[in-house]
Amino acid sequence: MLTHSLITTRLDYCNSLYCGLPATQIAKLQRVQNAAARMILGVGKYDHITPALISLHWIPVRKRVEFKVILMTFKALHNQAPAYIKSMLTLRTVSSYTMRSSVVPILHEPRYNNHSTGGRAFINAAPRLWNKLPASIRS
Repeated sequence: MLTHSLITTRLDYCNSLYCGLPATQIAKLQRVQNAAARMILGVGKYDHITPALISLHWIPVRKRVEFKVILMTFKALHNQAPAYIKSMLTLRTVSSYTMRSSVVPILHEPRYNNHSTGGRAFINAAPRLWNKLPASIRS
């Protein structure tokens, strides 16, 4: 229980900053999570870790980070987040044509330089991840 509370809180602390990290950096965090799962459940070093993560109801680090960003986006769109977060998100303008997709909110994705870390910023990552969701979930 102590390992669970110490490791997951450290992985969750400011994890929206991990959005867009290179795979090598995410792999290091994933190894920490895997080691914690092995320690909690007593899984061997060479045994598969996926069943252990599932039994603990833990999702992989990359998906965990994406989930937190999408959750913050959802809260901002439903007025449950601070105003400064809501101000970073703008809805895409709806065309004059009536389409099924115009009913579901789509966020405007600002342009950024691929060579910089701009794509990792919440203002860029949140709309990209939100718009990737199926329309049934976004509504």
